[in-house]
Amino acid sequence: MTVATPPDTAKKPKASSYYLLPAALRNFVRSRETGLVLVAIVIGLLSGLLVAAISKLSQVAHALLFDIPFDAHLSSTGVISWQRTLLIPVLGGAVLAAVGLFFARHIKGQQLADAIEANALYGGRVSFRGSMLISMQTLLSNGFGGSVGLEAGYTQICSAFGSHIGQRLAARRNDMRLLVACGAAGAISAAFSAPLAGAFFAFEVILGAYTSAGLVPVIASAVTSWLVARHLTHLQFLLVPGFPSPVSVEMIGQTVLIGVICAFASILLMLAVAFSERCFQRLTILGGALRPVLGGVLLGSLALLTPTVLGAGHGAMQILLVSNPTWLLLTTTILLKMMASAISLGSGFRGGLFFASLMLGALVGQLYSVVLTVPFPDLALQPGTAAIAALAALGTGVLGAPFSMICLALEITGDFSVTVGAVVASSVCALIVRELFGYSFATWRFHLRGEVIRGPQDVGWVQQLRASSLMRSDFDNALSTTPIAEAQKLFSPARVRQIVLRDPNGTYAGLVSSADLHSTATRTDQPLSTLAQQKEEFLLPDTSIREIMTAFERSEADVLAVVDRPEHRAAIGTVSEANVLRTYGEELERRNQELFFR
Repeated sequence: MTVATPPDTAKKPKASSYYLLPAALRNFVRSRETGLVLVAIVIGLLSGLLVAAISKLSQVAHALLFDIPFDAHLSSTGVISWQRTLLIPVLGGAVLAAVGLFFARHIKGQQLADAIEANALYGGRVSFRGSMLISMQTLLSNGFGGSVGLEAGYTQICSAFGSHIGQRLAARRNDMRLLVACGAAGAISAAFSAPLAGAFFAFEVILGAYTSAGLVPVIASAVTSWLVARHLTHLQFLLVPGFPSPVSVEMIGQTVLIGVICAFASILLMLAVAFSERCFQRLTILGGALRPVLGGVLLGSLALLTPTVLGAGHGAMQILLVSNPTWLLLTTTILLKMMASAISLGSGFRGGLFFASLMLGALVGQLYSVVLTVPFPDLALQPGTAAIAALAALGTGVLGAPFSMICLALEITGDFSVTVGAVVASSVCALIVRELFGYSFATWRFHLRGEVIRGPQDVGWVQQLRASSLMRSDFDNALSTTPIAEAQKLFSPARVRQIVLRDPNGTYAGLVSSADLHSTATRTDQPLSTLAQQKEEFLLPDTSIREIMTAFERSEADVLAVVDRPEHRAAIGTVSEANVLRTYGEELERRNQELFFR
């Protein structure tokens, strides 16, 4: 059986040629941790400026396109005309389709990797041009009313600046990944006025691990970005009404239940987005250019029912938290917001589920409190406590970042008892989602694309270990028609271990071990092909180390041949299982040294 990699539909981003910064500065950053911290502060400064600028541009777009006051939130404004409510999202879909077609030839064959994928596969190299395009599309999507948040755009552009600076500094692979994480930490910190949440988001979602060497740079970037954005925007992410429920056995039990509810809600949300994408992918007219237009039609139709589905939903979430809504209003808002987010992302509007998961979580928690208050008014959690616990839990289920969500809950409320509820609900939700679903939203999308990565951990170096780099080209070979007796004279058992056979036309014909060759005392007039093994088991040059090990396990062979291509099958080398294991072990040890010793 042929072992080959699937068609490479996600090519590695092209490495641009960068003008390197002065050698003295590069050496200072590479050799001193202080230098890396100073670079992280610069990245945090840029991140705060970028987040504030994009946020302001989004507000301006909402005010101009929907004719609302500049200081109003789109999702909480009830004065939008029905014509704008319906037509602006459709116009946005058309604009996104036009932008996609215009830039299609510039990005053809390139995979626009986000920060997670770049850190997992490409050693922290993020395409700067691609990131600018993604951020612009995210801003357009949100500005025209798409039910998406700006956090994906924030993270993309800030991480791209971190990567760009790292490339100019000729940073090491691990330092590059760390600078990308600093950009993401600054983006989330500025977006939510939550430096702790931003820092842990970088560790959990972008780096995939916490290291003491990375703590100070990430914290420095997050705090710097928070300070900059706070002075430029003067916005508070969320005000939680009422007083918190005290920590008790009843409170812990109810937050466990909230965690269970949010786990299933987060799985439902991720499946809804995947289902929406599959439905829109069937629309192939004009190369799929009509998908965002149709998505805009559906989104505008939902917005006619309630404007809370437009935009990220900051205003709607705040108003619903303080206005004592009925269970019916909360339920319909949750369902419509889920539908709007799935339609927006599935049809081609750029963005993410970060804020949608927070909003939906807060509403689910508030709905829980409202429903339970009717039969058990003295037992039910306070709406604010339930909302924060569910916000953290559903955010954990979608993002796969429990510590980030716990820190966000703490920074929103500043209250220990509420944070305890968030800890319990997030932990329960994370456990259930891992057991039943196994993915966060980002890694789920990788899975749908056919990627093998399950998180931001650095596996790019593993994928670089392929048959072409592991094979030996100085192998012994012979014609398959060579008599066994003649081969026994040509190939000494002390010198040769494996013989690669080829047919008269040059095609690979199998392997013969020296032990099998010299243990044959009868029928020595027969051709070597009668002793051949692994005739249909071979590797291609691009076969990854993971598939190589699978092939060794399946064939129970110690050596496999490498052929140039499936249709020609000319042998170009051999790969031994022992060499593969040794190379992998040495590379793993080297990566661990890079991780723990700067």
